[in-house]
Amino acid sequence: MFSFRITKKSKKSRARLGVLRTAHGEIETPAFVPVATRAVVKTLTSQDALDAKAQLLIANTFHLHLRPGEKVVARAGGLHKFMQWPRPLMTDSGGFQVFSLGFGHDFGTGKMLKEKSDKEIKKGAQPQKLRITDKGVEFRSPIDGAKIFIGPRESMRIQEQLGADIIFAFDECTSPIADRAYTERSLERSHLWAKLCLKYKKKNKQALYGIVQGGKFEDLRRASARFTGALPFDGIGIGGEFGDDKSAMTRMVGWVVDELPEEKPRHLLGIGYPEDIVPIVRAGADTFDCIVPTHYARRGFAYTSTGKLDIKKIAYLKDQKPLDKKCACEVCKTYSRAYITHLWRAGEMTAMSLLSKHNLFYFNALVARVRDDIRAGRI
Repeated sequence: MFSFRITKKSKKSRARLGVLRTAHGEIETPAFVPVATRAVVKTLTSQDALDAKAQLLIANTFHLHLRPGEKVVARAGGLHKFMQWPRPLMTDSGGFQVFSLGFGHDFGTGKMLKEKSDKEIKKGAQPQKLRITDKGVEFRSPIDGAKIFIGPRESMRIQEQLGADIIFAFDECTSPIADRAYTERSLERSHLWAKLCLKYKKKNKQALYGIVQGGKFEDLRRASARFTGALPFDGIGIGGEFGDDKSAMTRMVGWVVDELPEEKPRHLLGIGYPEDIVPIVRAGADTFDCIVPTHYARRGFAYTSTGKLDIKKIAYLKDQKPLDKKCACEVCKTYSRAYITHLWRAGEMTAMSLLSKHNLFYFNALVARVRDDIRAGRI
């Protein structure tokens, strides 16, 4: 049931238009993928996400394994029925948590450094709160400290029971401060796990994406893209760290795309600020997920056509304009900045929900315009 069809290629960049077909509908690409970590886009209902024009969501395998557990989801009929989401779904593999609960936690870093660091993770190093071996990763539950083991077999079994349309191979998302020797060893392990995920995946309707790693090192990135692209995956995820500036990120995506088979869809994992979207589409990404719309909404920020708006400021209590006069979302049609500022300053949770609805609509509308620009030959 899964297929990908390229409908137009840009003559100015690596950008392209396409259609991803799944058992739960089609996705026009390029597409932004909102994050539904625990089977919910934070502060929103599934209907809210649909109203915001979301085509596809990505949920988190590790966190859903913790609670409610994949067996609970399976008994409910799978993620789609459990969360009442009628359109396509992805689940990640748990590989990002190898980083976020490991070296990311230890050193306080994300996938992209905010500033250069003199710290370095060397070959053989282990994170404080988990242990990485060739068989998989032993985690400590962030809820109660219990030991949890996830390797390729376990990741495939969990994702099969969750029942998303698109699943990902288990890998290690490396830190931006990992040295070359650490990154090489990690890449060997992720490539081993990729082949094991193909072996353990059941013959069902789920599409399986492999993941390219290799850190900041061009030769490793290209080698991983060639290795992963040659395996019988349905699509390719581009994962790991992306250096210490935005130009490095798009350059690294370009290295990978150069080596990938053209006919397979490409998903960029965990990247998608508004200013990133055109560059990563030009670099060749078909889909990309990011927590930004709801993350910033829960901190009082609205993305608008004139820039990021801090709704917490008392000055907006006198502002009867919508969040963005150019936005067609229901929030902008219905509520003023003054009202949403009042809700925020009064501690009402509805403020977060309204900002999240607007931000998600804004991001999806932005990507729809990017598709129009590709179609018109402007990108």
